[in-house]
Amino acid sequence: MSGKLYIVPTPVGNMGDMTPRAVEVLQSVSQIFAEDTRTSAVLMQRFGITTPMASHHKFNEHDTAAPIIDRIEAGEDIALISDAGTPGISDPGFLLARECRRRDIPVETLPGPTAFVPALVNSGLPCDKFVFEGFLPPKKGRNTRLQILADDPRTFVLYESPLRLVKTLEQLIEVCGPDREAAVSREISKMHDTTHRGTLQQLFNYFSQNQPKGEIVIVVGGKSDTAPKVHQNKYKT
Repeated sequence: MSGKLYIVPTPVGNMGDMTPRAVEVLQSVSQIFAEDTRTSAVLMQRFGITTPMASHHKFNEHDTAAPIIDRIEAGEDIALISDAGTPGISDPGFLLARECRRRDIPVETLPGPTAFVPALVNSGLPCDKFVFEGFLPPKKGRNTRLQILADDPRTFVLYESPLRLVKTLEQLIEVCGPDREAAVSREISKMHDTTHRGTLQQLFNYFSQNQPKGEIVIVVGGKSDTAPKVHQNKYKT
């Protein structure tokens, strides 16, 4: 009988966000595969989890996915975690989940932390419909993606490094215009959790003078069609 893959979210900052169910699952499985075992060791120690860990990250996931699946098919329950947040959301996890799907292996993803949801809600921008882009391509295809996002009527969400934030805001001004409403959140749920709201130009001006630190989430309002509607008379004379 096949085992199960558990995808377990971990706190993006505040350890208090770890759920009792996540601890229970991590204590009960045969092995935990972590993005960085050194980072995750702190979490394991905090919650008294002694389950063996091994690495599963973007540099080895193509090699480690098949052996993990073989173990699950043999009856073991395995858990996957990332350094922070929900695996598969801009973190390793997709390849493993896809391979489980191909082999009809059960996957159970626990609900839990991910950085973009609180950043989206904090922004005050419409969040009934939105696009989560994650990290933009660093070079090839970056401008194309930005233009597509700029023309979308939905709010869109980006992840960015603090070192690239000002440059990205400058690029967003070029494609969206300086007056597009946006927000920048950093260090979600941590001690220095802050959200700055304003136009892209205002945010660019602020962060040009105030170098940010920590994990960055950018939320940008969608394109609004403010052009006057032209009503044509369908009955021509």
